[in-house]
Amino acid sequence: MKQKIEKHCIKSTVSIVEALKTMDNNKTRLLIVLENGKFLSLLSIGDIQRAIIKNIELTTPIKSILRDIITVGKAEDKIEDLKFLMTQNRIEFMPIVDDKQNLIDIILWEDLFSEKTLQKKELNLPVVIMAGGKGTRLRPLTNIIPKPLIPINDKTIIEDIMDRFVEHGCSKFFLSVNYKADMIKFYLDSINNSYYEISYFQEEKPLGTAGSLFLLKEKIKSTFFVNNCDILIDEDYNEILKYHQDNKNEITLVAAMKHISLPYGTLQTSENSFHL
Repeated sequence: MKQKIEKHCIKSTVSIVEALKTMDNNKTRLLIVLENGKFLSLLSIGDIQRAIIKNIELTTPIKSILRDIITVGKAEDKIEDLKFLMTQNRIEFMPIVDDKQNLIDIILWEDLFSEKTLQKKELNLPVVIMAGGKGTRLRPLTNIIPKPLIPINDKTIIEDIMDRFVEHGCSKFFLSVNYKADMIKFYLDSINNSYYEISYFQEEKPLGTAGSLFLLKEKIKSTFFVNNCDILIDEDYNEILKYHQDNKNEITLVAAMKHISLPYGTLQTSENSFHL
């Protein structure tokens, strides 16, 4: 019990970047924020995303970016009520708090449901995968096989990408191919996966990084996902789509934020000077 609580808790004075590291290490998108040992609030990956968009410094304490409205459970709540709240809000765990703001328990999703992962909504949106590049940074491997067919564990990277979308009810794929296109088509046709509905399209001449999307202007009339064939996204596509729709975005870009510590000296320059 103590270990479970410690894994999901963080102090209100911790910085945004440290909270991100904690989420990454613990493979969670939600943390309980404590202040002086008492329950204060919840911090989600969405809270951090909104802070980044507002250009809030990553060294800022998380207390300044917490929401006013959160969902928590009380000791007297019935299990059925907690199940309903967690299902409706798709919450990975529910903190149980008493009247004095003491954290007395944490109810995990797997404590109440047999599935280990949150139930995913069926999005049923088309997916475009950019699979036409030469994969020059992976040479000499890509001198023989195209980048989409590079194996990751027991399957190719393009299968891994498509399977993640299939889990969210997306089965219609448009593959932009060029380099070793025949090999990609032959392989995907040979695996006979009934979950994939694949259409191929090919540039007659190079159109740039995502220029081939122009070729789909008469084929896709709805919101759609675009994924490079070398990018694995370990996020909930429901949340990505919701963020895109809630903000009425034309395009929403998913990126990974990395903080890298350099073990060597750095050089900072300005117009007329520099210093180490």
